[in-house]
Formats: sequence, structure tokens, C-alpha cells
Amino acid sequence: MLLENEIYRAELNKINQAKNNWDRIDNHSFLIIGATGMIGSYMIDVLMMRNEKYESNIHIFAMGRSKERLKKRFSMYLETPFFHLVEGDVTQPINLNEEVDYIFHGASNTHPRAYATDPIGTIMTNLMGTQQVLDFATKNKAKRVAFLSTVEIYGENRGDVEKFTEDYCGYIDCNTLRAGYPEGKRASESLCQAYIAKHGLDIVIPRICRTFGPTMLLNDSKASSQFILNAVNKEDIVLKSEGNQYFSYAYVGDVVYALLYLLVNGEKGEAYNIAASEFDLHLKDLAQALAGLNQREVTFDLPDEEERKGFSTANQAILASNKINAIGWEPLFGLAEALENTVELIRNERV
Repeated sequence: MLLENEIYRAELNKINQAKNNWDRIDNHSFLIIGATGMIGSYMIDVLMMRNEKYESNIHIFAMGRSKERLKKRFSMYLETPFFHLVEGDVTQPINLNEEVDYIFHGASNTHPRAYATDPIGTIMTNLMGTQQVLDFATKNKAKRVAFLSTVEIYGENRGDVEKFTEDYCGYIDCNTLRAGYPEGKRASESLCQAYIAKHGLDIVIPRICRTFGPTMLLNDSKASSQFILNAVNKEDIVLKSEGNQYFSYAYVGDVVYALLYLLVNGEKGEAYNIAASEFDLHLKDLAQALAGLNQREVTFDLPDEEERKGFSTANQAILASNKINAIGWEPLFGLAEALENTVELIRNERV
């Protein structure tokens, strides 16, 4: 079991010992929407370890569409009084009577094949889902909502900047199937601002780049996730392009630490890029690094038509992290450690 692995527990502990205003997290309640996803499940493990080691009295309401999947992922917590399952579709009113202090809205399709096969769901999980979350937060007077946004809201680099700052706006061809994800996130960010203005909600907007880690979904069709699964299986890494795309990546542990940091240190209504310069990589270099873990090769293969529909056309998407660094956040994990831990933990604990 992942939670019993010493490497994984050491990661969770590192985050719990990192700099933060933990007194504003301890003795509070969290509604985590998208609980079985890569980020949500890792965050729950961090907070539940905090209860275990520090008696932090954090109550977690883990929300997802499938109660069976929630029970399977979080079986080790089901008997504790601090953990609660919430089954529900985020596009419908949230069926929870208890008041919660903090809400993380992380429910979304996040990989190319899902964008192509469930394009309506991709858009509406963001639009209708965000409205339901913000209505619930307004009704229940939540202390703060974190809306998990994405690097993709910046669109394609127009060639006028090296890195995207939070006020940058690149090019998106909105009249395409693939535009549903970034446009849905853009509109949801605007909806957050509307609820701040009309209802006085306290919302912070983390913008997350391409994320990987041991809690990633094994059916994730992102290129980086496929590379990781190749490495897990000790296979050659399969590139479906020349690999010249230049992107910011992030380790899930750093993302979760940043989310918890922004929860108590970010400014109301502000967006923050979550990134670390060491993780700015060309796709072929990421492939080579993962292939090197098993002394394998990088090979090339063209995507099928369904995959191609879901691919981003962006060739450079590097996030500037100056804003989050200015309020004191710094990454905890190095690139080599992140890649090695991801492959080893998936191979030994999940596959």
C-alpha cells in the first residue's frame, strides 16, 4: 500500500515540516473535490498524516463521483473520525450539511484523451461545477476557496515573452474541440471574480503546470504520464513528436505544498503560478531522463486520430514563479528525486 511505503511517508512528512502557517490549517475542516485525483489524493494523505503525527484535528470531506473508488483509495481512513466520504457529481448541488472552512475545487478532466472523448464534460465540469462549488461556499460561509486552474489558460506563447507571468494572455483558437479545457478554466476564473465581487467570497487561484507523481491516474494519456508508465514497465520511452515542446512540469508533492501554502498566505482574488525552474524541460529531455532510469532508449511513434484531437498545440509554456516565491514559497523536491520516486512508487506499490 502506497501509504505504508517509507519513501512516500517521508515525502508527506517533508511537506508537514515545511515552512507554513500551520496554525491556520490545524483544527480546520476541508472539502476536497476531486479527491481521488492525483493532487487531491496526495493532499488528503498529507493532511491525514498531519493528524497522525501532530494531532492536528483536521476534518476532511473527500468528494468524488464514485463512492466505491473513494472507499478503495482511502480504505485506511474509513474508521477514523476525521475522514468523511462525500459522493457526488460536482455539476450538481453539493449534498453536504456540515460547514467546512476550506474548499479545494480540483475536479476536472485533465488529460488529452478525455478532452477528445468527453468534450462536453470537460467544459461543464469547470463551468457548472465551479458555480456549484461557489454557491456552496457562499451558503456555508467558507473561509476560503482554492480554484485549481492551469497553465493552459495562457494559451500559446505569442513569441513576446520567455515565461508566462500571471497577467499574460496568449493565443487560443476558441473554435476547436481542444479549446474546451483552457476556455472552461478561463471562464471559471472569471466566475470566481464575479463571486468575490457579488458575494464577498475569499478565493485564491493557483495555476498549475503539467504535474506528475506517484498518485497519478494510471489511465492518464498526457505524454509525461505515458513516459512514466514506460519507465515503470522498464520499456523504451515512446515519443509521439520530435519532442521540442518546452514546458514547465511540477512534482505533485510541490504542488500540494504550494496549494496549502497559498491557502493561508495567498492574497484574496489573486492568481499564482506554481512552478520551479529546475522542472522547465523540453519533452525529449524529460523522455531521456526517464529512459535513463532503466538504461532504455527513446523511440518515436505517431499518435492515433483520437489522441491527436486532444493534444495541445502549444510548443512553449514556461511559468514564471516570481509571485509565489515573493510570498515565501519554494519547492521541496528536486527533479531527479521526483522522477525516481514516481517510478519506484508506482512500480512497487500500484502496478
